[in-house]
Amino acid sequence: MAQSILVTGSSSGFGKLIVQTLATAGHHVFASMRDVDGRNSQNAQTLRDWGKAQGRRLDVVEMDVTDDASVKRAVSGIVESTGRIDAVVNNAGVMNIGVNEAFTLENMQQIYDVNVFGPFRVNKAALPQMRKQKSGLLIHITSIAGRRIFPFIGIYASSKFALEGLAESFSYDLRLLGIDSVIIEPGAYPTELGNNVVQPGDAEVLDGYGVVKPYMEGLGKVFESIFSGENIPDPQDVADAVLQLLELPAGKRPLRTVVDSISQEATEEINEVTEKIQEKALKNMGFEALLPVSRTAKL
Repeated sequence: MAQSILVTGSSSGFGKLIVQTLATAGHHVFASMRDVDGRNSQNAQTLRDWGKAQGRRLDVVEMDVTDDASVKRAVSGIVESTGRIDAVVNNAGVMNIGVNEAFTLENMQQIYDVNVFGPFRVNKAALPQMRKQKSGLLIHITSIAGRRIFPFIGIYASSKFALEGLAESFSYDLRLLGIDSVIIEPGAYPTELGNNVVQPGDAEVLDGYGVVKPYMEGLGKVFESIFSGENIPDPQDVADAVLQLLELPAGKRPLRTVVDSISQEATEEINEVTEKIQEKALKNMGFEALLPVSRTAKL
């Protein structure tokens, strides 16, 4: 059955692939991005042209996840045009690279405004209609860096940890209402996220980190090695995982799905340990009915 789906951060990377994958599967997809008549005009037109050429139901929507009015306007427009909203894919994100001290509070707020407050805004706008329908799906694209700490992406990682907590808490709020809130944890993939990096506002602080600088440079070399050679991770894996979750029956979707061709088992081990602790805690509280049927998927 075709569903009405909103995807954030659709101009490139995971978002674009998710839009095309869901539209190809027959769904009515609303590809949201900011500044569709400005800096993203070419990206927006490329998606429109693709949808028309493929005969797919694909609409490009202006939406800035950091702006309350923009989010409300976009979601209201979708509901008015289709009468419903079946799923939201919270994909929009920005990252940072560098030692934490080199970033200003404004830098941190910028990252959190997109990575954490953005999904909250979108969910809050979509949930009244989902509750009215008694059905819906919230998908949150986090990261393995939302479960494991890697050096020099600390603020980005902390925002993904925050989104993990927010998404899981939404799952407890909404499970008995027929609405699923789930998480996809991608590993390292070659996307345009690396081009959307928040630069440190206190760059001169780096002068005091002389002995650490070689390790920061080493992070770039790690990514270079991952994204070269014959076994480069394919971002389509994440889009395929979104489609799989969408097509599972409501209430049967796993809370977390790890998509990582390099170190998937490590993240799954963390998830398995924490889910046992979480399950025990909720059962002790008498809240067993709020637990998802399945905790971690292995794709």
